[in-house]
Amino acid sequence: MKILFISSEVAPFSKTGGLGDVAGALPAALAKLGHEVKVVTPLYATVRQPDIAPLGVSFRLRFPVTELYVELYASHMAPGHQVVLLHHPGLYGRNGVYGDQYGEFGDNHLRFGLLTVGALSACQALRWDPDVVHLNDWPTGLGAIALRRGYAGTPLARARTVFTIHNLAYQGLFPKRVMDELGLPWDLFRHDGLELFDAVNFLKAGVAWSDAITAVSQRYAQEIMTPDLGCSLDDFIRARAGKLHGILNGVDYSEWDPSSDRHLPAHFTPEDLAGKAACKADLRGRFALPKQTEAWPLYGIVSRLVDQKGVDLLVSAMHGALAEWQLNFIALGSGDSRLEHSLNELRARYPDRVGVYVGFDTKLSHLIEAGSDFFCMPSRYEPCGLNQMYSLRYGTVPIVRATGGLDDTVVDVGYPAEGTGIKFDHFTRDDLHHALWRGLHLYGHPEWLDQVRRRGMRADFSWERSAKKYESLYQSLLR
Repeated sequence: MKILFISSEVAPFSKTGGLGDVAGALPAALAKLGHEVKVVTPLYATVRQPDIAPLGVSFRLRFPVTELYVELYASHMAPGHQVVLLHHPGLYGRNGVYGDQYGEFGDNHLRFGLLTVGALSACQALRWDPDVVHLNDWPTGLGAIALRRGYAGTPLARARTVFTIHNLAYQGLFPKRVMDELGLPWDLFRHDGLELFDAVNFLKAGVAWSDAITAVSQRYAQEIMTPDLGCSLDDFIRARAGKLHGILNGVDYSEWDPSSDRHLPAHFTPEDLAGKAACKADLRGRFALPKQTEAWPLYGIVSRLVDQKGVDLLVSAMHGALAEWQLNFIALGSGDSRLEHSLNELRARYPDRVGVYVGFDTKLSHLIEAGSDFFCMPSRYEPCGLNQMYSLRYGTVPIVRATGGLDDTVVDVGYPAEGTGIKFDHFTRDDLHHALWRGLHLYGHPEWLDQVRRRGMRADFSWERSAKKYESLYQSLLR
């Protein structure tokens, strides 16, 4: 198959969250299965990859408000896997993907309208007709409409479309005046189309006009059809439930593998866990935790500090846990200044038991995964989540709320023959406090703990597994 994959961010060229990881890894896995994959994304000013080269191909796109000249650059990642970057300095030559320190860019409707239309026009310019067009989140939501309207009567119109919802909370809402600015027909501005609350909703367009819809875990596919997590679109998505599929994201085990991780001071495997103790000792040393606490369990977290991740709940529960029990806690992350402050307050209150690093450090994130005994993910909601799957591979028992991909990937230790982690149901301090206590109880039974660790390390959440499910979905659409 020929697969066009359109994404607003693609690792290692650009990344603000999990979407960038998916757009970097899933196309690579599809190419390894023998498919020809082109990924199209903007050439942002922040892109620093050295192997990008101009293709010598350019074209003009006309919008009612402007005419845009686009040049194509490319990076050949592997056989059958090419990333094509759209070069337009006026729209993409800024220090940010969606916005900067002053907020979201006011012309994002045009920036990402250009991404979708530009990706399809790039295929025409390269004389390459895809069988499947895979769209991702709201920035690409107009792609299915463009295929049906703007490219009707061309070979591109034969392509089938898949739209993946990575996070329904971000929908791409714009004033209805953008209909005229983008040249969108007004007959599309209706309740079963682009309109929501008298505004244009890009994500809704992807849901309405794509041939198939996917969410990044089976549980999340169910949750977005409920009022609690449907973000005002639950009834709209329920009406299209027959098109909706839950396909779990995968893990890049070439990057996340404790037997070969270049960021670790020692390596380990399910058969030999000795290196994990060395990683814990190194992690403790980084934060100068005193020797008298070295036998205590170590709880860790690596996270964006936003309300979705439940960091506020974790800090509240940790205050109680640290007051009652003997444990250490280490946190790495940045984001909401209020949450950064609450973590630093926790460290100030328990300076010999808590370590906090505000910011991001790749090496430290790997060390926390390897050196912690427990990894905390008390999310309000979590479409898929990756860190719980990293934790399983590193023999670090995840403590997660039973939501989205966290529920799909972690089996509670209450099932002795299958358990890989600790889950709690309700987003309350008491529920999380009890889950932290269950970790302490598990730590007090070393043989049981080792069984849980080894079972998690042997679980398979590889991208190859996920890619085969997407392959099957594409084939079903083409049939």
